[in-house]
Amino acid sequence: MNSSYESVIWPEHKPPEEADTYRQCEICSPKSRLIWGEGNSNAPVAVILDNPGAREDRDGREYVCGTRQTLQTALHQSNLPAEDIYLTYLLKCRPLRKYNKEAVRAFSRPFLVRQIKEMNPKFIVCLGDVVVQTMFENEDANVKTLRGGWHTVLGYPCMVSYHPLAVRRRPNLMPLFLQDWNQLAYALQKFWLWDKV
Repeated sequence: MNSSYESVIWPEHKPPEEADTYRQCEICSPKSRLIWGEGNSNAPVAVILDNPGAREDRDGREYVCGTRQTLQTALHQSNLPAEDIYLTYLLKCRPLRKYNKEAVRAFSRPFLVRQIKEMNPKFIVCLGDVVVQTMFENEDANVKTLRGGWHTVLGYPCMVSYHPLAVRRRPNLMPLFLQDWNQLAYALQKFWLWDKV
């Protein structure tokens, strides 16, 4: 993806005390790095991905992975400031081995729900089929049929779009991905204008 925008490492949000309970999840090992979220935890938009993915290279140096690069580029092209976004995850650590997907998602969802409710955002963005199916509690739900409109999840207005990694692998999805972020930018601008009246 060609862009003059340079991706940045967003600051991690310190895990809450309940993170110790999350370590009981089957995907966690003693060395697992829990990432509760990144960016501004007071942001009006909570963006949900399936898991944190890689944040460090093999030598332990932090870097911006392809998923985050694609997401940040789309935000930049849609004129959405990074401070308006909080990135969080269904699974709070990166799975490194085979696991019971259904059980782990069921275990993880209540932690995410509590996090969203405590954050109390103005909008939620669900990225990718895994997140959509889990948050909509419907195993048949998918991005292709739900994107482009507004939905309600946990009582919040919710937008659905493709996982940034899918967009990276299939560049033909980028126009749709940008269309979705422009939809959010318009809604956010409208919300702030309405809120100030």
